[in-house]
Amino acid sequence: MTEHVFEPMRRSMVASQLRTTGVNDPRVVEAMGEVPRERFVPQDRLALAYADALVPVAPGRALSPPMALGRLLTEARLHGHERALVIGAATGYSAAILARLVASVVALEEDEELFAFAVKALAGSGVEMVKGPLAKGYAKGAPYDFILIDGAAEQVPLAIVAQARDGGVIALAVLEDGVSRLAVGRVAAGAFGAMVFADAETAPLPGFEKPRGFSF
Repeated sequence: MTEHVFEPMRRSMVASQLRTTGVNDPRVVEAMGEVPRERFVPQDRLALAYADALVPVAPGRALSPPMALGRLLTEARLHGHERALVIGAATGYSAAILARLVASVVALEEDEELFAFAVKALAGSGVEMVKGPLAKGYAKGAPYDFILIDGAAEQVPLAIVAQARDGGVIALAVLEDGVSRLAVGRVAAGAFGAMVFADAETAPLPGFEKPRGFSF
């Protein structure tokens, strides 16, 4: 499949999946209309590159539907000067979009194969790829103005909250009773609270589960 095949698919994604669902930040729409999503999808999943669905990229990992990313970045209300961290970079697609919206991007991934894929796919983008446990974030580059947890999480570890500057924004999908809901919030005095604004299918990230209580 060649670029002339994917270009109309990308235009269709913008028209039918973004503009109709509240993705109305012109910069977000422009970035998602220009970045070739097929570059960030495994060869055997190319037909799904612009699908309004999860795209599996590794065991237990998937790219979220474009709408989910578009809504999170729209509601984050980015200005362009931010230093950003992407947690759960996977193949690097969300980091590539974010790199067009902010001043600098650090992208964290723990899966060896996904990390290698992302490094290759993001070549020349200016994104700094780093490897490590997702739930620990990347303290070396903190504080961040914006943190994107690119997937569904039952909780945001305090270690990650501490890596956002006071007043910084964290965006994620909150996972509750098996339902993922998009949410954005700010960090204030070391605490984080998020406002849920839409339901959206997103893949759970490993390491962000709430502790399970003991039961007989």
